[in-house]
Amino acid sequence: MHSYLALGDSYTIGEGVPLSDSFPYQTVQLLRNGGRPFCSPEIIARTGWTTGELAAAMDNTRLLARYDLVTLLIGVSDQYRGRGADEYGIGFETLLTRAMGLGERLIVLSIPDWGVSPFAATGDRDPGRISQEIDVFNTTASTITRRHQVPFIDITAHSRTSTIFVADRLHPDGGTYRFWAQRLAASIIGSSAAAGQ
Repeated sequence: MHSYLALGDSYTIGEGVPLSDSFPYQTVQLLRNGGRPFCSPEIIARTGWTTGELAAAMDNTRLLARYDLVTLLIGVSDQYRGRGADEYGIGFETLLTRAMGLGERLIVLSIPDWGVSPFAATGDRDPGRISQEIDVFNTTASTITRRHQVPFIDITAHSRTSTIFVADRLHPDGGTYRFWAQRLAASIIGSSAAAGQ
C-alpha cells in the first residue's frame, strides 16, 4: 500500500465538508479506482495555519521516514494576516525542502483565491486586492517550486470561476475539492505512466 502525507491548512482538511470530501481523501479514492493501492492520507493541516505554524506542527508530529506521495498547499493565511510575499517565500521554501525530503513524489498546489468568496465582500475588505495578492503569492510559490523541479498544479483559476461555497461563505464545497483531486490524480497517474510504473 502506498502512503500519502498531505500538508496544508483549511483547504487541505476541507473546512466545512466531511473529511471524505477533502481533496486528499478524494484523490486517494480516485487512485484506488485506477488500480493504485493507497492507504488513507495522513493529514497535517489546520484552518488558519501559516507556513510557520505548519512547520511547527511538523516538528511536533511523528512522521514516517518516507512517503510515496506528499502534497503541499499553504499560504492563504500568510496572505490573510498581511504578510509580504518575500516573507511567505522564505517560509514556503523551508517547507518545500522539508517535504522533498519526506516524499518519493512531491506535488504543490496553488493557493485558491478567497477574494471571489462572499466572505471577502463583507466588512472593509477589498476583493480585488485580495486576488492580486494571491496572484503574487502564487507566483512566488510557483517560481520556488519550479526552481526545485517539483510539479506545481494551478487550481486558482478554477477557484475563481467554478466554486460553490459552504455555510461559512469562504471555503469551497466537495465538488470543488473533487476537481482538485482529479487534477492531482491525473498528474500522479500521468507521471507514473511516463516513468513506466
